[in-house]
Amino acid sequence: MNADAHVPVLLHPAVDALAIDLRPDGTFVDATFGRGGHSRLILERLGPGGRLIAIDRDPEAVAAAQGLSDPRFTATHARFSELQVTLDALRAGEIDGVLFDLGVSSPQLDDSRRGFGFRNDGPLDMRMDPTRGAGAAEWLERADEAEIRGVIGNYGEERFAKQVAKAIVAARRRGPLRRTGELAAVVATAVRTREPGQNPATRTFQALRIHVNQELEELSLALPQALTALRRSGRLAVISFHSLEDRIVKNFMRDAARPVVPERLPLRAREMPQPQLRIVGPPRKPGPEEIMVNPRARSAVLRVAEKLA
Repeated sequence: MNADAHVPVLLHPAVDALAIDLRPDGTFVDATFGRGGHSRLILERLGPGGRLIAIDRDPEAVAAAQGLSDPRFTATHARFSELQVTLDALRAGEIDGVLFDLGVSSPQLDDSRRGFGFRNDGPLDMRMDPTRGAGAAEWLERADEAEIRGVIGNYGEERFAKQVAKAIVAARRRGPLRRTGELAAVVATAVRTREPGQNPATRTFQALRIHVNQELEELSLALPQALTALRRSGRLAVISFHSLEDRIVKNFMRDAARPVVPERLPLRAREMPQPQLRIVGPPRKPGPEEIMVNPRARSAVLRVAEKLA
């Protein structure tokens, strides 16, 4: 696959979920521009008075966005957790819809220079934004065995996390792990069995990527900001690829749609907490045809909610 190629997952269902036809001159946010697949379709649906703000933490994605010439379109370099600050800086006001397409993009995964994958050897980096923070190699060099085991076990749901952490620390004594190929080889010695067709290093690489980029923390900070920024009847659409991300999205939408009242707390009807969201339809998953064309879509889940008064 070309390093610049990216097949948007659940493209039409996700953009349909924003209900742009009801507010064609509204303001929408693509919080994960990537290579612009969702943004281009949103722009096709927008009216002449509409506005699309694209956000991405990857400088290469933001550079790619500069090639999208449309007066209704603005792209900016920012993280999820900077959503409200970004909207304020652009004087966006309330927005009519926001789309999150979580996880790593194909250009990031396929470019060996970025260090996300193990199929082609490259520097062990994994940062979505190479201008900020420490990469995976730096973290592995200073983390102790318990930290490594916790990250791989919690974020990768790797049942051999203890063995993998021990193998990494043993290998580190011989010299720092600087390359993706080196790490994949070390993990392969510690993972005894794996699902058919899955590389032994899959879960470890996934876990390190999530940790290095603080993906779950960023998502947890971004969702409340998105809810605050939405105007009444605005839509929140989130595509997740990992069970931990999907759990955060599901719980956030559920809690906003069904506020919990402490037991035995005397409240009048007007004092009862009101739901902030209405969940729109059941979760959507890619069909067999989409998975056949784009195997990376197989774990995707789309959840949609609408803001209430």
